[in-house]
Amino acid sequence: MKRQFDDVQLGSIELFCLAAETGSFTAAALEAGVTPAAVSRTISRLEERLGVRLFVRTTRSIRLTEGGRCYYEHCRQALTQLIEAEREVMGKQLEPAGTLRISLPTTYGHHRILPLLPGFRARYPKIRVDVHLGNRNIDFVSEGYDIAIRVRAQPDSTLIARHLEDAALVLVAAPAYLDRAGVPQSLDDLAQHECIQFELPSSGRRISWLFRTADGLREIFAEGGYCCSEDVLGGVTLARHGAGLFQAYRFSVEKELADGSLMEVLPEYRGASRPFTLLYPHNRYVPLRVRAFIDYLVEQQRRWQGSD
Repeated sequence: MKRQFDDVQLGSIELFCLAAETGSFTAAALEAGVTPAAVSRTISRLEERLGVRLFVRTTRSIRLTEGGRCYYEHCRQALTQLIEAEREVMGKQLEPAGTLRISLPTTYGHHRILPLLPGFRARYPKIRVDVHLGNRNIDFVSEGYDIAIRVRAQPDSTLIARHLEDAALVLVAAPAYLDRAGVPQSLDDLAQHECIQFELPSSGRRISWLFRTADGLREIFAEGGYCCSEDVLGGVTLARHGAGLFQAYRFSVEKELADGSLMEVLPEYRGASRPFTLLYPHNRYVPLRVRAFIDYLVEQQRRWQGSD
C-alpha cells in the first residue's frame, strides 16, 4: 500500500478534530500542549492541502463549514478505529477510557442519570464524564458530544436512537393551593384553575398536558399566569409553593408526593407518558467509552421500570 500520510499530516488531523470538538483553537491548543498560533497554522495548512475551508472564523469563535463537518465525521471515525486497534493489540480492550460528553434534559438528568454516574465511574475509573444539562437540541459534530438523551426525539438518519423508557406523567398541586382554589373533579374543571405551563426552548411552543381517559389519550392546552422555559423543575417548584397545578414526570415528584408537599390531582386520569430516547452518532465503530455507558444505562432500565 502506498503511503498517503506522514506523521505531521496525521498530527494535523488530530488537531483539526480537537478544534472541531472544543469549538476553539485555544482550547484545542491547551488540550494538545501547543500554542493557539500553532493550531491556527496547522488548520490553515490543512485547508490549503485540501482546497477546502474547514472553519468559519470570527474574533470570538469558530464553527465548522459544511465541508469541514463532512471531513470531521470521516476523520473522527478513522481516528477512533486507530485507537480501538491499538487498544486491542495492547490488550486494553476491556479498559474503556477518555472523556465522555453527555447532553441531558434537566429533569431527566437530575432524577435519572446524574445519580448513576458515581456508580458508572466506579466501574470505569478511566472515563471522565462531562455533562451538559439543558433542553435545547445539540449538534453532535460541532459541539463534540458522544451521547444525548431527549424526549420526543425527531428521526435523524445520522443518529442511532434507543428507547429508554416511557416516563409516567402526573398532575400535582400543593395542599395550600387546593385549599384555596378547590380540587378539580374533572378535566373540564382545569379551565377554572391556575395551570403552570412549560415552554419548549426549541420552538417556543407551550407543551400540552396528556391524560388517559376511557376513550383514549386526551390532550389539553391548559392556561394560567405562570410559564417556565428551559428547566421543567421550575414548574415543580412553583407548584410546591402553591402557585397552581402542574403536570410533571412522576419520577421528578416522588419525594414531594411521599412527604405531602404535593398531592396528585385527578388520579383517575393517570396513565399518560412521554418517551425518553438515547441518541448517539451512527458510526460503524462506537468508542468503548460510549459502548460502556450505553450498556450501563440498559442495566438500569429494569430498576426504573420496577420503581415507577
